[in-house]
Amino acid sequence: MTILGIGLDLVTISEFSEQLQRPGSTMLRETFTAGERRYCQSKQTDPARSFAARWAAKEAVLKAWASSRFARSPQIGDNPYPLIEVVNDAWGRPSIKLHGLAAEFLPRVRVHLSLTHDGDTAAAMVVLEDPGELADLIEGRTGAN
Repeated sequence: MTILGIGLDLVTISEFSEQLQRPGSTMLRETFTAGERRYCQSKQTDPARSFAARWAAKEAVLKAWASSRFARSPQIGDNPYPLIEVVNDAWGRPSIKLHGLAAEFLPRVRVHLSLTHDGDTAAAMVVLEDPGELADLIEGRTGAN
């Protein structure tokens, strides 16, 4: 097992909510998957809290991915946000599902995710773990040497 990268992101919920509510904003549609939008909008209290935590998760994944690609291009495209989806299991526990280029470039990577929000802050922590030889490919190492 190899840790490929870690990422952490903090979001101010009130500022994020203001950004979502700007007239003409396409952020929800261009950033979040249909499943994420359904989940967050189903929250009775404040959907912005859930959206902010998911934004933090996407940013944390990108930071972890970028740290694994130090001094090389990230290779994930111009709008990577919809390629990174926060999904919940039957008990509400969040995890990351990768799509498109993100899934292609991180084929066997396990993404560990922790989300939180308290007061006006949402945060996410991500660890990218490779269970095998992917780290060697990323580093350009070949063979058993």
